[in-house]
Amino acid sequence: MATAPDTRTAPRPPARGGGPSRTGALARSAALRWDTAVGALLVAVFTVGLGTTEGFGSGENLAFAFNDIAEVALIALPMTLLVVTGQVDLSVASMLGLGSALTGALWNAGWAFEMIVPVVLLVGVAGGLLNGWLVTRVGLPSLAVTIGTLALYRGLASVALGSDAVTDFPSAYADWAVDTTTIPGTFLTYPVALFAVLAVATGVLLHRTVFGRSLYAIGAQEEAAHFAGIRVKRFKLILFVVSGLVSAFAGIVFTLRYGSARADNGLGFEMLVIASVLLGGVDFDGGRGTLFGAVAGVLLIGVLKNLLTLNDVPNEVQVIVTGLLLVASVLTPRVVTTVAGRRHRRAAGAAPRTEPPEPR
Repeated sequence: MATAPDTRTAPRPPARGGGPSRTGALARSAALRWDTAVGALLVAVFTVGLGTTEGFGSGENLAFAFNDIAEVALIALPMTLLVVTGQVDLSVASMLGLGSALTGALWNAGWAFEMIVPVVLLVGVAGGLLNGWLVTRVGLPSLAVTIGTLALYRGLASVALGSDAVTDFPSAYADWAVDTTTIPGTFLTYPVALFAVLAVATGVLLHRTVFGRSLYAIGAQEEAAHFAGIRVKRFKLILFVVSGLVSAFAGIVFTLRYGSARADNGLGFEMLVIASVLLGGVDFDGGRGTLFGAVAGVLLIGVLKNLLTLNDVPNEVQVIVTGLLLVASVLTPRVVTTVAGRRHRRAAGAAPRTEPPEPR
């Protein structure tokens, strides 16, 4: 059975009668896509940084800049899949904090680090299951559910560790989070290299598999996807579980990178994650977006944050810049779509009507 063409990223064919060539239309479509524009903006910001800020292009600074957003980048991968389906998980930063707090509490209790990691990951899975169950089985909206579990998981982190900070983790694991000798001759750390591998795998899953196409179908029209035989609830549940798992793992990475386990670790990271995904052109209503755009959004925020820090811009101003980027990422595509729609309707109204030939 023939499948309908994917209209999310593929350009529409030109109108009959003197329209531009298909090759030209494809080129313009790729050039005007939001994720392509974000990638171009990332290159522009990077170029400006190299030309205006001393030390920006050094291997040491680049290693710090990319490692500084490693946790946000990791969490952004499952968040992209969730947003494509029209869902969101606002509890990711609290799960990161809970993972960090549990790591510290269990280490204080004398547990071996090799035993702590699987326990923390299981807690992440349990948290994702709770979110997914409330959304898919109880029928609550994901925004409301994860606002509630955002507070719940942060509270559990405070119960587990209180206001204490736990340090003195094994040097072998602590070095893993900051070591830049992952690939000789590069500035990649292990967390950044892991993100790169997972990003490629997630991109293939989203854009080259039936599972990924099903996620787009769910985001575009959930009811139609259900009647088409897609297991909508199961797919959503899986994504929430993966989101919780990756967030808990990010808590371990964050703890090792800073050498400190605290209940308030990762506070506010959910805004950075969502800003990165939406900035990359993933539609908050679901059904549209690419992983390339989300990754470009993460890197853009990371590079911009590093550039502002090197130029002694206060953290408060950096938060304002991130907020403005989030607003722009949501508003600009909608304005462009609205303007293009109006132009299309005007052009259709101005086109001469052709009368059907009279019957002989």
